[in-house]
Amino acid sequence: MVMKKNNLKSTISKENLFEHLATAVLVVNSRGEILSANPAAENMLSSSARRMENQPITEFFSGSSSFITGLEQALNLGFTCYKSEIELNIPSILKTVTVDCSFTPVLESSYSIIELNQIDQKLKIAKEENIVSQQNVLKVLVRGLAHEVKNPLGGIRGAAQLLERELPSESLKEYTEVIIGETDRLQKLVDDMLGPNRPLRKESINIHGVLERVAQLVTVESSDELNIVRDYDPSLPEVYADKNQLIQALLNIVRNAKQALRGKGNIILKTRPERQVTINHQFHRYVLRIDVIDDGPGIDSELIEHIFYPMVTGRAEGTGLGLSIAQTLVAQHGGLIECESQPGKTVFTMLLPLENEESK
Repeated sequence: MVMKKNNLKSTISKENLFEHLATAVLVVNSRGEILSANPAAENMLSSSARRMENQPITEFFSGSSSFITGLEQALNLGFTCYKSEIELNIPSILKTVTVDCSFTPVLESSYSIIELNQIDQKLKIAKEENIVSQQNVLKVLVRGLAHEVKNPLGGIRGAAQLLERELPSESLKEYTEVIIGETDRLQKLVDDMLGPNRPLRKESINIHGVLERVAQLVTVESSDELNIVRDYDPSLPEVYADKNQLIQALLNIVRNAKQALRGKGNIILKTRPERQVTINHQFHRYVLRIDVIDDGPGIDSELIEHIFYPMVTGRAEGTGLGLSIAQTLVAQHGGLIECESQPGKTVFTMLLPLENEESK
């Protein structure tokens, strides 16, 4: 059935359009008080339009300086202003969202329209894709480098062994032993960079058993000033994975946290389920989320983007391989490790798919 144009137009009102917009929209008056909010805004801000009504926007978004500045600029200049990737703080519900927003003053009516487009998920997916892309590129580079390095190392070691047999004095053999020892060390370093080369031995495991094993190993290595806190979700199902490889991956992360704390502070081991997660373009209905949280000084902002690269470390004595190996081990399980850091709180998040081969 075709609806006549005049009948269609009569069914459309400004209120209907406002209510059905997918973009979150707020309307504020010249005093900066919220006049109305559409359902998309209610959903994003976890607050009803009635509750937001008449609230000063500076109070509702207290601490969101970039957002308030954008609104003031629009009002002062008299035309639409745009702000990208703004951290929008909502104190009433202890929530922060990242948004692109526009501020449009409607001068003849003395009010302004604010459009909010939440981009947290978009940024998260882009970050995950960047990590996966980095790992894939590094894998190719490291394999090529390993091939070029390992062949000469074998030749050097063999030549040193032959030379050692011909030396007339035992005292001179000390030098060939140094050559052989150093080539063996470099050989091990290259093997570590390549990561595990054995196939996965998967089985159904309780992730909390893995975490308890990691906690036990780190506790034995540490002083009494290091406190490990458990925050487990006992309802989590078992995960189909290689137990030893997960222990190694988590041990590398927790040891990294311990070193950042210099053996003094708190490490929280937290488990939760998470729904509807995409990892490396693969959608998962459920994933297991493991957070390793420490209250140390944090990771330098220039370093954090490259923290999973091999040979990248913030410590003079570090090899820079622990986190790279952990990422490789988790990637073999179809998972991913992410990191967020600020002074006083660093979080390494391991995501593991819960859909396993046994349930397919």
